[in-house]
Order: sequence, then structure tokens, then C-alpha cells
Amino acid sequence: MTATVTERVTTTPTDVSPLKKSGLLLTAAIVALVVGFGAVAGGAFGAWYTWDQAVAQGVVTPDDAVIPGADVRGPLTMWAQADIITKHQLDRTGGLYYSEMPREVPAVDEAGQPVLDESGEQVMVPNEARASWIDATALTTALSLGIISYALSAMAIAVGAALILTGFVFLRIRNKAVLV
Repeated sequence: MTATVTERVTTTPTDVSPLKKSGLLLTAAIVALVVGFGAVAGGAFGAWYTWDQAVAQGVVTPDDAVIPGADVRGPLTMWAQADIITKHQLDRTGGLYYSEMPREVPAVDEAGQPVLDESGEQVMVPNEARASWIDATALTTALSLGIISYALSAMAIAVGAALILTGFVFLRIRNKAVLV
């Protein structure tokens, strides 16, 4: 009696044909390239649009700003303008922020004397110094959004460049792969 041994060749589900590997790399490369170029274009457009809107406003930083006498265009001049607006507003309000000031203040006449109503109570009027913080806050918020816009544009361009590089690496790997 002789025993016969037969060898069985099996494939596992993780085996993928070379053609399928090649197609997967090609698809990944194309997606990375398309998204990358889109991100770079979107980032460049965002930076251009922010710059264009800043130019349209024609704002120049005052002489006492960190960057004096500069056209407000980029993130640094936007920051300098927002900083000096806040400084000037604090000077106007005695170092108090909006939330630290009363809503109403006693009315005074031209001589600086309190104005009284018929019952002898002081007349209260809206605090104009507090109300001026609303304008200052709106301006500094707009400038801060411009700074954020530049930062997001730079990030989109950087991520787009990384995706473009990744797409080209995938294409190179695909071309260098040994297809058996």
C-alpha cells in the first residue's frame, strides 16, 4: 500500500489581482489630484477675495498703530487696525469694556449739573460711551474674520498641495509596481 499526498493550493480573500491593485491606485491618485487642485484653487480664490474686499474699503492704519500708515490689506495690517481700534475705544471709555459699563447714565446739563425730573429723581439717558463699543466690536470682528479667511485660505492651499503630492506618489507607485 502506498499513500498518496495531494497538495491543495488555496487563495485567501485578501488576494487581489494586479489589475485590481492598479485600478485602485489609479482611482486614489485621480481623487487626490482632483481634490488637491480644487483645494488649491479654492484657497487662492479665498485669499484673493479677502484682499479685494480689503482694497475696496481703502482703510489705512493710523499713525499710532503697531504698523503705522499702512494700507489694510493682509492679515498683519488687519490685526494692527483691529488692535488700534480696541486701544482707542478703551481710551474713550476709561479702560472699560462694553459689559463693564452701565446701560444708562445720569443726564447732565451744559454746566455739568444733574438733570432732575418733576419728582426730583435724576433723569437717566442711554450710555453713549457704552453704545460706541458696538461699532468698535463690529469693526474688529470684521477685521478678525479677514484674518481667519487668510488663515483658512493658506490651510486649504497647504492641504491641496499635500493631496496633489499624494496623487503623484500614487501614480508613481502604480507605474513602478511589478504586475505579475
